[in-house]
Amino acid sequence: MIFLSRRLETSDPRFSGVTIHNGTVYIAGQVGDVSKIDSSDVSQQTSECLEKIDQLLTLAGSSKSRILEARIWLKNINDDMAEMNKVWNQWVDPQNKGVRYCVESALAKPQFLVEVQVIAAL
Repeated sequence: MIFLSRRLETSDPRFSGVTIHNGTVYIAGQVGDVSKIDSSDVSQQTSECLEKIDQLLTLAGSSKSRILEARIWLKNINDDMAEMNKVWNQWVDPQNKGVRYCVESALAKPQFLVEVQVIAAL
């Protein structure tokens, strides 16, 4: 059995931003623009996450219409889920929605309100 893998966005010492393996694209978790993070809300951070995901999917040769799974972490699910969903619903391809889960979690920095990670087909 031959496994074909390619890694993109590899400058971080801990992980690749994108791994493509046997026709599946794995995007690392994305957060909002770190330079604006102290003054942003969950809507802005979600928009920025999704813009990054669009760019990474394009780099990999895929798109949001090919998303298989999305994982979303919210710092405060009770306060922020509705606003995050407004942004998500405007972004997601309504004809090609993948599965999704959303949970509450402490994130890497206290200023981060949302992190989004996706898996897509090529």
